[in-house]
Amino acid sequence: MTFDAHPRSSLIVALDFDSLSTALKFAKQVADLVGMFKIGSQLFTSAGPEAVRQVAQLGAGIFLDLKFHDIPNTVAGAVLASAAMPGVQLVNVHALGGSAMLRAAAQAISAGVPMGADRPRLLAVTILTSMDQKAVREVGIGGPPATRVVKLAILAQKAGVDGVVASVRETKAIRKACGREFLIVTPGVRLKETVVGAKKDDQARTATPREAIRAGADFIVVGRPILAATDPRAAAQEIVDEIASAK
Repeated sequence: MTFDAHPRSSLIVALDFDSLSTALKFAKQVADLVGMFKIGSQLFTSAGPEAVRQVAQLGAGIFLDLKFHDIPNTVAGAVLASAAMPGVQLVNVHALGGSAMLRAAAQAISAGVPMGADRPRLLAVTILTSMDQKAVREVGIGGPPATRVVKLAILAQKAGVDGVVASVRETKAIRKACGREFLIVTPGVRLKETVVGAKKDDQARTATPREAIRAGADFIVVGRPILAATDPRAAAQEIVDEIASAK
């Protein structure tokens, strides 16, 4: 997986739209300022693989954020199909699917790629950044989120997964436990309120771009601070500059 040295390579912008035409109109505004676009369940449910194909044509990579969580055989098939889509560089599954499912996904990510060719990287979602300790406890998971996240990251690494999606609060501990080569993608990234007038939303464990990169994140995922900005290009550039200052 190769990236240029420019700080934009660490920026993933979430295309959280339910219309492909709207997503493309927005993506064209900032495509030269980002490393990847994230296509999640909202846009993919609306437009399917065509969303991946058309967004990939803009030149940035694709993080296909569908969080597969099913029996091993089903997840393996979904990962294999995802890896074959144009421009896809990151694919994810839920770590809570267990070691057998994670191993099946890790094997599938390479299965359709010619020998010696680059392949997408597989990530495991640990605990959603919208979940605080109360929410984690409600679903029967004991202990603080940070502890659970690190254990899930170790489980995923042992299964052959390339990295995890985790909040900034767990990044340092994951880096210590899993090493420098293990990828960490940090969602829930927000600019300071004075920059874009951010308001409280459904992300419970958030960070600024500088905090995320300095904590050890390889990539940060940004949605609303750019999507809802009066000037999306200016907001994206602000984040790229902040990434640069943190490296």
